[in-house]
Amino acid sequence: ILAGRGDNFCAGADLQWMKQAACYSAKDNQADAMRLSNMLNRLNNLPIPVIARVTGAARGGGVGLVACADIAIASTGATFAFSEVRLGLTPATISPFVISAIGPRAARRYMLTGERVGEEEAYRIGLVHGVADSDNALDDLIKAIVFDLQSGGPGAIATTKSLIQNVAGQAITEELRQMTARIIAERRASNEGKDGISAFLDRTNPPWRRK
Repeated sequence: ILAGRGDNFCAGADLQWMKQAACYSAKDNQADAMRLSNMLNRLNNLPIPVIARVTGAARGGGVGLVACADIAIASTGATFAFSEVRLGLTPATISPFVISAIGPRAARRYMLTGERVGEEEAYRIGLVHGVADSDNALDDLIKAIVFDLQSGGPGAIATTKSLIQNVAGQAITEELRQMTARIIAERRASNEGKDGISAFLDRTNPPWRRK
């Protein structure tokens, strides 16, 4: 569960640090930007589910963190903005992850204007999956999601997360269908798959499910 330590989820990059970075060489600036890109990519590809618990402000790179989460839930009053353009910058590093989450049409408006987006609009464009009207309701909703996630086999969840990323946006070709057939065949033959099917047929809990 990814959450801010204070009232805000993530206010974006430190402006004093960014002022110093403007004096870096082109090579050093590229390397610095890649460190953020590598962190986002690692988060995006973690083999375990990531839930973003969003309260307060999410700005710039903070919105990138939300987009990298598998599931994002916001509380009432949460706001989001791609504030880079208002600083003469561009949300380049986060763009692959954000555009994957909200699509190019919504990105065209909100990345270009830098305007603030409330929790309901963030829900409408697909940046978050749900909205809670209080912190307690937010935590209750996340607990329910965690319970559902724990009902799935860890290996199956990791494979499914990778599957979604590999299939999204692809044409339905023979190669793609062969790949997906291979994946389910491997899962059927796995110990986890066998345990899950046996438990379902025997009406018992699989090994990974809490009693």
